[in-house]
Formats: sequence, C-alpha cells, structure tokens
Amino acid sequence: MQQLADQHLSAAAAQTLLDAVPERIRTAMLAYAAEIEYPLEAVIEMAIAGFLDQDALSFTDCEPMTSGGKLKMLEHSS
Repeated sequence: MQQLADQHLSAAAAQTLLDAVPERIRTAMLAYAAEIEYPLEAVIEMAIAGFLDQDALSFTDCEPMTSGGKLKMLEHSS
C-alpha cells in the first residue's frame, strides 16, 4: 500500500480505499469532494481524522490518543 507523504494520504492510497468501500459511500465521497472542490484524498483524510479526533482536519493535526492511552472518542463512553 502507498505510504503517507508528509503525513497526508496519497492519491493512490485514497483510490485504493475508495475502491474498497460500498458504492453509496464511494458516490457520496466523490460528490462531497466535487462540492467543496477538494481532492478526494483530502476528503478521505478529513473523514478518518475527524472520526479519531473531532477537532482534526487532517492527519497532521489529528491527535487520537489522550495521555491515558485511550482513544478520545472512547474516553467519554467509559
């Protein structure tokens, strides 16, 4: 699989991921990328980073772990 360049998802890696998701998800991601005029890899990166850290816009500013080693998203459900 393609490696991250400068901590961002490559176009090839984004395409691989896009090819692996259900058609309705693929269609929605492509439509959203077109709507906001962002590259597909940025949209996928924003989705993953935002899932792990609600304040993150990309992998660069994503901080999914807290000091206790738990995912932030799971910390509130414990």
